[in-house]
Parts: sequence; C-alpha cells; structure tokens
Amino acid sequence: MIFNRPRSDLALLLLAIVLGALLGVWHPNLAVEMKPLSDLFISVIGLCAPVVMFVLVCSATAALSDYRATARLALKAVGYWQLMSLLSLSIGLAVALLLRPGAGLEDASHAWSASSLASEGPLLAQVPGLLLNVLEHSPILKVLLAALVAGLLLGRGGEAGRRLARQLDRAIVLVFRAMRLIVAFAPLAAFGAIAFIIGKYGLDAAIPLAKFVVAAYAACLAYLLLVPLLVLRLIGCRLLKLVGYIKEELLLVMSTGSSVAALPRLVEKLEAAGCDSQTVRLTLTAGYSFNLNGSGLYLVVAVVFLAQLGHVQLDTPLLASILLVCLFTSLGSTSVAGSAFVTLAATLSVLDIVPLESIGLLIGVERLMKCRSLTNVVGNCVACLALACWHGKVDRARLREVLG
Repeated sequence: MIFNRPRSDLALLLLAIVLGALLGVWHPNLAVEMKPLSDLFISVIGLCAPVVMFVLVCSATAALSDYRATARLALKAVGYWQLMSLLSLSIGLAVALLLRPGAGLEDASHAWSASSLASEGPLLAQVPGLLLNVLEHSPILKVLLAALVAGLLLGRGGEAGRRLARQLDRAIVLVFRAMRLIVAFAPLAAFGAIAFIIGKYGLDAAIPLAKFVVAAYAACLAYLLLVPLLVLRLIGCRLLKLVGYIKEELLLVMSTGSSVAALPRLVEKLEAAGCDSQTVRLTLTAGYSFNLNGSGLYLVVAVVFLAQLGHVQLDTPLLASILLVCLFTSLGSTSVAGSAFVTLAATLSVLDIVPLESIGLLIGVERLMKCRSLTNVVGNCVACLALACWHGKVDRARLREVLG
C-alpha cells in the first residue's frame, strides 16, 4: 500500500479541522450551519456504543463461569480498580484546575448556569441522590448491569451457555467493524464542530481547545509518573522496562486509536513475563471495561474544561460532586472508540452544569486523544502485574528477568 491507513486517517482529520477553522473565519454564517454534522455523529455513536459495551462486558463476564475459584481474585481486582480510578480522577481534577484549559473565552454572555449540586447540603447527604441520578440518567450503567447479569447466566448455562458465548465472541468482531465504519466519518464531524465553534465564537475559541489537549496529555503523564511507577516499584518492576517490553503494542494502539486491538498480544506477553494465564486473561479482559484510567482522566478534564469554558463557579462542594459523579459514571467507560462521548454525556446529564450539546466542542480534538488509549493499556498491564503478584500467581524470577 502506498499510504499507511492510520496516518492517512489522522491527516484527513487534521485537514478537516483546518478547513473547518478556515470556513469559520471566512464565512461565519455558513460555518454555524455545519453544526448538524457533529450532532449526527454524536447521535449515531450514542446509539451504537451501548451495544458495543454490552457484547464486550457480557463476553468477559461469561468467561468467569468458575466464579468460586476466582472470587478472591475478583474482589482484589475490584478494590484495586476502584482505588486506581479514584487516584486517576483526583490527579486529572488537580491538573485541570492548575492549567485551567477552559479559561480562554472571556465573554460572559456564553456562561452557563451553575449546578444545583453545590447548594444541596453536605456532599455525603447527596450520595444516595447521586446514585439514583446516575442510574436514572446513565444508559451505560444500565447496560453494564444487564451485561453482567447476562454474562453470569451464560457462564452458568452449561453447554448451551458456552455456545451462546462463542456466538457472542463472533459478534464482537462484527460490532468492531461497524464501529470502525462509523468512526471513519469523524473528520466530517470534526469539520462541522470546528466550523461551528469558530463561526459562532471566533478564532479565539481554538485556543481553549489546544489548551484542553495539553491538559489531557499532562494529566495522563502525571498519573503514569505518580501511580503506575510507584506500583511497579513495589513489586520490583520498572515502568520504562514495561513500556519497552510492550512498545509494539503501544505503537499499535497509537496508530489505530483502539486499545482493544493490542489485547491478544498483551495477553501473550504478560504470560511470557511470568504471570499466570488465568489471572492475565481475567484481569486484562475485565480491566478493559472496568480499569480505564486514561478514560477517567479524560472524563474529569473534559468536565472541568467545559465548566470553565462556561464560567461555572467551581467551588469545593461542586468539585467534590464532580469527582464523585465521575467515579460512578466512569464505571460505564469502555475502550471502544466513541464511548468516551457517551460516558461524558451521561456525566454531564447528571451534573447539569453545562448544556449536554457542549460535548460537540470536543469532537474536533477527539482523535488526538491518543494519551487516553495509551494510559488505558499501561494501566491495565500494571494492574495485571500487581494483581498477579498480590494473588501469588506469578513466576517472580521470570518477572524480574523481564521487567526488573
């Protein structure tokens, strides 16, 4: 092939962003009319992502048919994943507040109304209501619950359940193809989103978007240097050694934009590094739905960015509410392209601090968020290594030889 497909897609996206910005500068009125292009893309992604998430989570859960044998490992994994989610969200919140990526538009006429969460009393008293709101407004968590139940039933359904699980695994391939086809229209959506932003708010609106990209990458880098680095040190491994060991998979993720693409090769490499096969397959597969630290970082930075862009007063109770809601809604994140928008939409609908349509501002830079997928992959590999050591399912000598 003359052209490399991933590079061609990225070049096409960048071209669409430039053309959208030029249209917004030269013909603002026409540029504003391009908004339906991004709106349609968001709607289609929103319809498809729950289906993708269901087949992924259901397939992973169905593999846990011998629940008793893996119960202790599962409990340890859940505890570890939740701790990492809390740490990643906290770091992302701190970086977003420090860099203030959304403080680029000074026109107060674009300010959005502040959330009522900040004035409803102590945060702990709001937890039951937040949980109910998350379950009510987030289709992701409803799909997650249904997928977990269906997966458990398939795992305990004997031969018939195993046949259905195999069919579900085949369906994943078809679903991935459909999502890749939809994501191929991202440049068109990016053109419409950037044209609308520049046409309505002027060229200065591109500055906060650039600051948002910088803030997202800075948050991911800060997390990797603070948390996975420390975890690996505790188990006798080095972060640079791990990155070098999985560099081919990281390049694959960077070029395709999908962390799922590297999953089979990561399983093989972690098994070769001394980790128990069952432990690797359990933690990596489930981690691709429940341990997406990069997606959590992106989520909280995006919420703070949109709030700052709308001049929402981010006081301590509201920041605590954002952290708590993101902790719950991030459970519905997946590693599928486009699912970040669905999770972000669910989070914004619960917080109610900015209009839901504001996520269209981020379409233009969505495909530039390679840091999100890379952080997800590194975070899941670190989780697998840590849980294998914690559970006593690793060849320590082999692990030190490869990653020590």
